[in-house]
Amino acid sequence: MDYLQLFAQTIWFFLPAYFANMSAAIFGGGKPVDFGKNFFDGKRIFGESVTFKGSLAGMLWGAFIGALQGNLPLGLSLGAGAIFGDAVFGAFIKRRFGLPRGAFAPLLDQLDFVCGAILAASLIVPIYLTTFFILVVFTPLAHFTVNATGYKLGLKKEPW
Repeated sequence: MDYLQLFAQTIWFFLPAYFANMSAAIFGGGKPVDFGKNFFDGKRIFGESVTFKGSLAGMLWGAFIGALQGNLPLGLSLGAGAIFGDAVFGAFIKRRFGLPRGAFAPLLDQLDFVCGAILAASLIVPIYLTTFFILVVFTPLAHFTVNATGYKLGLKKEPW
């Protein structure tokens, strides 16, 4: 198998997670999943940006893309894992470090959902090291490119 084909297969495999992550941000808002509560350290558990509406939208979009690909359970797993990863590996950690909502957190912002989705998907299918490596390299590059473009077009407040 050539590298381009391996890359394309990896991105195709991971589309439910990408759509879940993107749609949670687009369709989010409303009641936060932590109900505004603080952790024992006195800081918010997840913060305002992890909401029930966004989490549900993300999981549903992940499942929908997975169904279109012919594997609803994997799509749901990748979608739910992406949402979990963004909340636990992203928002929770950022709150522990005292970073406000929208603060720049290089690699954490780009790889939190990747780690969650890979962990969840690994319960259903084997995840190969090459798949993980491609995602860890490609996702931050794509994330930075898309966000910088959105910022230049006036669609985003921050270039990250």
